[in-house]
Amino acid sequence: MIIDSKPPLLIYLHGFNSSPDSFKARFLGEYLSQRGAEKRYLVPALSYQPAEALASVRQLIEQHAATAEITLIGSSLGGYYATNLAEQYGLRAVLINPAVYPYRLLKDYLGINRNYHTGEEYEMKPEYMQQLLDIEVPYISEPQRFLVLLQTADETLDYREAAEKYANAQLCIEQGGSHGFDDFEQKIPQLLEFAGFQLS
Repeated sequence: MIIDSKPPLLIYLHGFNSSPDSFKARFLGEYLSQRGAEKRYLVPALSYQPAEALASVRQLIEQHAATAEITLIGSSLGGYYATNLAEQYGLRAVLINPAVYPYRLLKDYLGINRNYHTGEEYEMKPEYMQQLLDIEVPYISEPQRFLVLLQTADETLDYREAAEKYANAQLCIEQGGSHGFDDFEQKIPQLLEFAGFQLS
């Protein structure tokens, strides 16, 4: 029997216009903290520039890869990033209502935006759409490394796009819900088991 000697580590990638203060990121952090596993969880603040966001997470992965078994968690745009990084580094990834074609959706946000949590104003530029297109993963090479959580009433994204792209992954499709993923707390045990955690 092969025993993985490296402890699990979660890296949570938040969505567009969000932050480490998002509900899901905070709730998962509190859940792990209550079980003494807060050091196994990282939530970086991602740049609104896709290339910068990816570079910062790559640095984080390379910093911890030798000492931890990393699983990425990506919500919405974070799910798009997690897909690219999971493919690049051979990692597991949990995707929550992931964006499949963000370079289409975010064209509607070109210009000045304000972050929902921090209040920071920034400009979404056309070149960021090309940066998103440049990191697209057209084919999932090892779908067994992906757990994909979808809700059909996502008001921002069409869940069917992700259901098609990740058809061979471990798919969990729930009727109703929302883009924020209602009742996320009920999925945490499944998420942690997938990531290799053994918590009481």
